[in-house]
Amino acid sequence: MAAALEFQQVSKTYPGSDEPAIQSLSFEVPAGDICVLVGPSGCGKTTTMRMVNRMVSITSGEILLDGRSVLDRKAYELRREIGYTIQQIGLFPHETVAANIATVPKLLGWPKDRIRERVHALLDMFSLPQDMAGRYPAQLSGGQRQRVGVARALASDPSIMLMDEPFGAIDPITRGRLQNEFLRLQGELRKTIVFVTHDIDEAIKMGDRIAVLKKGGVLAQYATPAELLLAPVDAFVEDFVGADRALKRLALLRVRDVDLWKAPRVRPGDPVTQAQEQLADSDLPYSLLIDADGKPLGWLSDRDLAGERVPDEAGTAATPRLDQDSVLRDALAELLEEDTQYGPVVDERGTVIGVLSIELIAQFLASKDPRELDPPERAGVEP
Repeated sequence: MAAALEFQQVSKTYPGSDEPAIQSLSFEVPAGDICVLVGPSGCGKTTTMRMVNRMVSITSGEILLDGRSVLDRKAYELRREIGYTIQQIGLFPHETVAANIATVPKLLGWPKDRIRERVHALLDMFSLPQDMAGRYPAQLSGGQRQRVGVARALASDPSIMLMDEPFGAIDPITRGRLQNEFLRLQGELRKTIVFVTHDIDEAIKMGDRIAVLKKGGVLAQYATPAELLLAPVDAFVEDFVGADRALKRLALLRVRDVDLWKAPRVRPGDPVTQAQEQLADSDLPYSLLIDADGKPLGWLSDRDLAGERVPDEAGTAATPRLDQDSVLRDALAELLEEDTQYGPVVDERGTVIGVLSIELIAQFLASKDPRELDPPERAGVEP
């Protein structure tokens, strides 16, 4: 089960320093939430996180896990109860993937059969092939190594995880995919997570709550992403969040959270009259051609529907195909890159579940409550 985390007036002063690295830090992380620590370089983000598993000692104050002080048990016992992953991943190069994932369960004395089952389950969870268990870290891509690193942190099913810029050393495309995958898993696992990043966009995307730290380890604001964007407490937070706060709101919702528009869906060979009937009752002015599995093939224009039967091919490609777990900001970028008004949204199987449009995103930016969006007005705009 996830553990609640609480900082009570926590301070840290390193030996030989006159100034504290962390000053009277107090905040609470409810069980199952992701708390992101963000701020400029040298503000104490990593120090704060590493005090949770006592890799950095506490000078004063208390850190509580489910109401129990982290000082009440031996450091090595505490660390075995806490998942930990870092930017450099830190896999053991001489150990196989399976051995890396099994590190903490072995230390805890799990039976071999239980460890083997856990390794196989985690490989499936992170969409890694089972034969990867026998490979070594040098034989993996950067994204695969990162997945293995997070799998290792989850191996003992810890109540809390510490993640120090876990996606910082990966290319932007892989980074976005890993963020989406991790958030999808978090929706199922609901772990308590302390996540360090220097990137405010990543903080807004990943966090249920965000702690903005100033230099010297002073807590400037602790809030949900929405509160942070809509009501920064002072000029420091406002400057740190950035002038494009309105656009950053697009990272507050995922595509699946929006009431997507419905598109008439037809298959090759369907009667054109059927497509026209669906079109009359649709949110969109164009029909979407799909295959037998419900995957999008393209948009059908009036010219495509001039015959008696729906053609095998559409005149306009159904791109981009938007992932239901992408944040609206990323979906908007994909729509703009393709210079299109509409994008079919697909689930993990590639099946169409709805359509996102530029107009719907514009309504989000203008809405006080982004989940209450008006239905679209039909317009003859090319997709």
